[in-house]
Amino acid sequence: MKLLLKNCHIIDRDLDIFSDILIENGKIKSIGTISEPCDKIIDLNKKIVMPGFIDLHTHFRYPGQESKEDLHTGSLSALAGGYTTCNLMGNTKPVVDNNEIYNEILDKSKEIDLINIYQCMATTKDLKSIEMINFEKADTKIKFFSEDGRGITDSLLAYNIFTEIEKIKKGIMIHAEDHNLTEISTRYAEDLETIRDCYLSLKTGCKVHFCHVSTINSLEAIKFYKEKKAPITCEVTPHHLYMKDSDFKVNPSIRTQDDIDCIIDMIKNSIVDAIATDHAPHTKEDKDNGACGMIGLETAFNIVYKVLHENNGISLNKISELMSYNPAKILGENKGAIIPTYDADLVIIDLDKNIKVDKFNSKSSNSPFIGEEFTGSIEMTIVNGEVKFEKGVKNDNR
Repeated sequence: MKLLLKNCHIIDRDLDIFSDILIENGKIKSIGTISEPCDKIIDLNKKIVMPGFIDLHTHFRYPGQESKEDLHTGSLSALAGGYTTCNLMGNTKPVVDNNEIYNEILDKSKEIDLINIYQCMATTKDLKSIEMINFEKADTKIKFFSEDGRGITDSLLAYNIFTEIEKIKKGIMIHAEDHNLTEISTRYAEDLETIRDCYLSLKTGCKVHFCHVSTINSLEAIKFYKEKKAPITCEVTPHHLYMKDSDFKVNPSIRTQDDIDCIIDMIKNSIVDAIATDHAPHTKEDKDNGACGMIGLETAFNIVYKVLHENNGISLNKISELMSYNPAKILGENKGAIIPTYDADLVIIDLDKNIKVDKFNSKSSNSPFIGEEFTGSIEMTIVNGEVKFEKGVKNDNR
């Protein structure tokens, strides 16, 4: 199968050019002026083509909470936001703490065949932070383990988990929260555990990725330990970039303008590696009853573009690095750039169109951005060389 994209405005971490893209058998074959026969030709009329976005931190709620989201609707939501790859957290019901559930999720996602799915496995049985899983018996396909939704408050347990994960040369994704401090201050809770886990990463050699970092002191700790060559990376969310002093319930909490200013500075100085959504669907009833979290896949690019590019002059090249290139490298995959031999995961964006946030492909609608208008429309999403989403076109097979 050959697909030719004509008249593209190609933007990735390194490129900002006008050219054609030839895709063959799910891979990018060549870039340039191309006129050879193809199975399908799409003239993009100078619309922007970027590497598909990669979300390192997503909740699709399968298994056990399908009233909120499932692998199918979550994938549709991802495609509508330009995401071609999502890394799912393991705080499902039952918890992903064994190979059987892990492989059930991957097998089902392959049947659905919409986006690339990766799945984290919990670090303790049933996410109770008491008994470690057997890391040596965990499926070798696993990229990261995570106790997501909870911090690992017990320091000895954290040390043992880091040590075991380092032995098998995998990584851990950290939800930094010391639950002994949460009621006193969510800021203290995040900062203290971030500092501890940076130190443990340095001392054990365990690869650590910090999820949804939101405070000045946590970012400063990450910067300090990165300079000491600890094997750490970190992400921030669109909502922590955009919202301030809000009581909309997310975890970690929405912070202040000073925290936002620090995040932007750390992005400019490449301390922040990635932007991840923490897409967390809830039913209206659960959200009304105080559940933490918001959906984010379908609005992420627009919010990032507004805050980083429109308000702070950060280039689309840098945005592509944060949303595609660096996440791909953290996962260890040949994605996230428009380079021959790389996976043909692409998103087409029309920056001459604005969108109004009003409806979602997700089952849930727990978003604080409903009614807001943003620059940029996701027009098409291509996964492994196949058009999986086209705005305004309904595919009955989905």
